[in-house]
Amino acid sequence: MRWDSLRLDDGLDGSLPLAGSGTAGPQAVPLIERGAVARTFDTPGFRGMTFYEVQARSIVNRVPEASRMPFRWTINPYRGCQHGCTYCFARNTHTYLDLDAGADFDSKVVVKVNAPELLRKKLASPGWQGEHIAMGTNVDCYQRAEGRYRLMPGIISALLDAANPFSILTKGTLILRDIELLAAAAEVTDVGLNVSCGFVDNELWRSVESGTPAPTRRLEACATLNDRGLGCGVLMGPVIPYLSDSPAQLEATIRRIADAGAIHVTPIVLHLRPGTRDWYFQWLRENHPGLVEPYQQLYGRGAYAPKAYQARISGQVRELAKRYGIGRARGSAGGRGGRGGGSGLGIDGQRVEVPRPPARQLPEQLTLEL
Repeated sequence: MRWDSLRLDDGLDGSLPLAGSGTAGPQAVPLIERGAVARTFDTPGFRGMTFYEVQARSIVNRVPEASRMPFRWTINPYRGCQHGCTYCFARNTHTYLDLDAGADFDSKVVVKVNAPELLRKKLASPGWQGEHIAMGTNVDCYQRAEGRYRLMPGIISALLDAANPFSILTKGTLILRDIELLAAAAEVTDVGLNVSCGFVDNELWRSVESGTPAPTRRLEACATLNDRGLGCGVLMGPVIPYLSDSPAQLEATIRRIADAGAIHVTPIVLHLRPGTRDWYFQWLRENHPGLVEPYQQLYGRGAYAPKAYQARISGQVRELAKRYGIGRARGSAGGRGGRGGGSGLGIDGQRVEVPRPPARQLPEQLTLEL
């Protein structure tokens, strides 16, 4: 096939070396660069996972011009994600590697081990204009694999040394490991931080995003970042129709977000793109069969809930955010007088608290990895 030049070929039969064993075993071989190394680990946090360590050709990616994203450049040191969120919009990207958008996306992660070195080269290149770089917009850069591979300290250090503005969106509490690096970066450039937390229902969390830290732990991470002087907001997503969208549930979530000192909040209603839609509906049939028909009626053949539904959720969140004081002036968001927090998200494209407006207005319906 035309992708054969990209296949792993450590074994003539398509086998891959297994970490720590010195032997090879038959596995389904994805379309990944030649020379990648596949590793498995027996530790509980990584059991059942395969990591494909690759030498990437580039690490700073241009966002398509047609995109509604408020940034032009991204960094994704990983492909695939251990968070296991049934609704993750990035699932379909795994099919580009001949891996499936379901179990493979959750258990087969591509690791760009040379990401920090590539970034330093890019930032030092004559053509680079020092534009904002967003991270966590496809898969989470602070998923559990980051605890082993430690790519983010090198990436943040490169951005710090170049005084290049950046932002991070994460569901992972591992971001706190790098809090001093983030504070140092906020002294010299704009640093925008957001955690993703769509609801605080523990039963729903265990069912729909089982590989993530608990919602309360994520909000505690948000509070810690804010206490350190690094302005951190919350992407309240996804709001899941019929499961986390009642007035009482929305208020409970907003109350906890306010307690974390979030400088802004953005509600994002669940969207179901190809690949994600099939995986989510499978989960829905297994866990909430009575909701299959209502979802079919709500989403039809599209990826998004009706605009009227989105507007209703945004309005409710806006009012709740005002009631609980999210976004009230808190002084400088940067550590020790720094410039952090400048690339936050907000309600309906407008941040509740706006120390500095973003370069481009955010649309009502973002398409970030949640």
